[in-house]
Amino acid sequence: MTEVKRRYDASRRREQARARRHAMVTAARELFDRDGFRSTTVAAIAERAGVSAESVYKAFGTKAALAKAVFDVVIAGDDEEIPVYQRPEQQAMLAEPDVRRKIEMFVHGLAQRQARSAGVQFLIRDGRHVDDSLVPVWDKLAEEGLVGMTMLGRHLLETGQLRDGIDLDEVRDVLWNYLAIDTYERLVLARGWSQQRYADWVARAIIAAIT
Repeated sequence: MTEVKRRYDASRRREQARARRHAMVTAARELFDRDGFRSTTVAAIAERAGVSAESVYKAFGTKAALAKAVFDVVIAGDDEEIPVYQRPEQQAMLAEPDVRRKIEMFVHGLAQRQARSAGVQFLIRDGRHVDDSLVPVWDKLAEEGLVGMTMLGRHLLETGQLRDGIDLDEVRDVLWNYLAIDTYERLVLARGWSQQRYADWVARAIIAAIT
């Protein structure tokens, strides 16, 4: 009976810790959106989340790391510990036999993730110019993005359906260029394109460039 109780208590503690972490990330996202990164204090995040400032530091270490955590949650759409590439949408794209359709599926899925994450990406990208703590966070986002484009590029090459002579470096760089958040910012936010129009255009541009 003691073992059962210990397992139950551990599970309950994990759920409580996850709930506190979710509350902190949600509070940070709301305050970053409202007040910006520099004006948002850890104390304010803690108060909004109903925890102590010490708990925020213990969970994330720094406010900049908390901004990265906000990005991770919004890009995925939830706080489940499941990488994006393991989710059903991505698995369906990987299973699709036609490379053009693969590209369309990936781009449309990414456009949805960009719509959710654009605000925090801009906060980190632009904020690094006035707050050095965000520099490594933006570098990490860039690194993760490049790794993702490399993985996708390798997968597309393995279909044998890309144009003759194209190599992984070129495929990766084409994907990296067209799928940058800057493209979304210019076409959707600045020029008022719909998400559908944006995703359709980007998919066509990538298909024309690499197939």
